Amino acid sequence: MAAAAAGATPTTARKALLSTTSTLLSSSLARSRRSLSCSAASATAPRISQQPPDLLRWVQREGGFVHPALRVADHPEYGLGVSATAADGVIPPGAVLIDFPGRIPLRLRRPTDAADAVLMQLADKVPEELWAMRLGLRLLQERTKSDSFWWPYIANLPETFTVPIFFPGEDIKNLQYAPLLHQINKRCRFLLGFEKEVTQKLGNVPSGDHPFCGQDVHSSSLGWAMSAASSRAFRLHGEIPMLLPLVDMCNHSFSPNARIVQVGDVDSPDMSVKVVAETQIDQNAAVTLNYGCYPNDFYLLDYGFVVTSNPYDHVELSYDGNLLDAASMAAGVSSPNFSTPAKWQQDILSQLNLHGEGSVLKVSLGGSDIVDGRLLAALRVLLAADPETVGKHDLKTLMSLSSNAPLGPTVEASALRTVLALCAIALQHFHTKIMEDEAILKGEPPLTTELAVQFRLQKKLMLVDVMQNLSRRIKMLPAEKSTV
Repeated sequence: MAAAAAGATPTTARKALLSTTSTLLSSSLARSRRSLSCSAASATAPRISQQPPDLLRWVQREGGFVHPALRVADHPEYGLGVSATAADGVIPPGAVLIDFPGRIPLRLRRPTDAADAVLMQLADKVPEELWAMRLGLRLLQERTKSDSFWWPYIANLPETFTVPIFFPGEDIKNLQYAPLLHQINKRCRFLLGFEKEVTQKLGNVPSGDHPFCGQDVHSSSLGWAMSAASSRAFRLHGEIPMLLPLVDMCNHSFSPNARIVQVGDVDSPDMSVKVVAETQIDQNAAVTLNYGCYPNDFYLLDYGFVVTSNPYDHVELSYDGNLLDAASMAAGVSSPNFSTPAKWQQDILSQLNLHGEGSVLKVSLGGSDIVDGRLLAALRVLLAADPETVGKHDLKTLMSLSSNAPLGPTVEASALRTVLALCAIALQHFHTKIMEDEAILKGEPPLTTELAVQFRLQKKLMLVDVMQNLSRRIKMLPAEKSTV
């Protein structure tokens, strides 16, 4: 791990977390339990079992359906996943690809015995935002059982994950992006603290009530479980996260050829989960699902990959009057007053939740909106001199980049030039240049270095795209009409 507990440095925290990865458990485990040992991320990502059971056959044996064209195979573009490698022809839209009953998904359940009750008590200690750890505890519980119903599924899970909490310390630094570093540190601090809570709780539990068959649970195994859940779980109708065997081996695409359908309520005995072809699926094509429209921060932190040319990627920054003053001056905008807005401007900023108690100051550059709507509206309002002109427009108009210069070309040009300067400032926070990153990637670095460099490179390329987009918009603005 790369983050530190309170009072520790990132280096010492990582050592504390990974020092147990090779010595979690003795090799002389009782037959009634399985090992929780795990290791740091690697390119090969071996399975939990060296010879795992056939996952497709298991789903079919347990009452599920798998389209005869589907196999789990390596795909040249997507890597290991579900593909139509056995298809004689195309799979038509609407065809059912996978269908299985409600007993196959793995999720937190109501306690059925003392061990389950202890597990739920541990899960209740996990904050809601780290829901993957709650589900991960359930996964760990099943991993330790020699007779687990889900063992054929668990045996096929990766032994390692390429999420940043398992990056070497140097590759954490290589990310060069403070918001993501904050999230990594937050997760690692949680894991180190939660390990102590788990150890304390389990130390007072009778052996027969131990949810992990008497095994010690360390921060590395907790990290593995949380990573497995965050990278593979789905939230369907009931918003209850579930691990869906085989379905979670369908790779991601923003233009997917399949979708998940839940039939029945999550607690219904008749509940089932289907994967249905959304478009025609050609022979040898990977079966893909849309994991969601998110920035690369989310994909790397939870899934361990980076989407190139991600249309939803963005850079976060904090709305700060002094920063905006500096940006506007750098852009050549006269009389910047972002740090001292007038009363009428403060009122609008409050409506945008950018001023006053409880305001949310996180804004962004990039993504589908190009410029955060609240940031754009604030710039337009603060650069305007006439409250009556501003009052003619609602917030939705002021927040829209597609609005045709609602406060006039001069205000619009000044606002967009200020955003251009903010992009330039954001680029300066990265310690390397685009050409340097591209050269590193051409050298075929280790996987975690590649992910870190690709992550920061995509942020920079996105900022350049935003700057080019805004520059075109400025050039297209009409000249301000004279009032004389």
